[in-house]
Amino acid sequence: MRVQVILRCEEAECGRSSYHSTKNKATMAARMQLKKYCKWCRRHTLHKETK
Repeated sequence: MRVQVILRCEEAECGRSSYHSTKNKATMAARMQLKKYCKWCRRHTLHKETK
């Protein structure tokens, strides 16, 4: 079952949601973490899945 997730920037001064993605909940139970480009921080930062 694929579900939509929102990825949020984990920088202390930012914290904005800038990416939407899908994941397979059956094979990936843990929260998703990806290094993505944040247009507000203007650099690659860690983005984590939110609830």
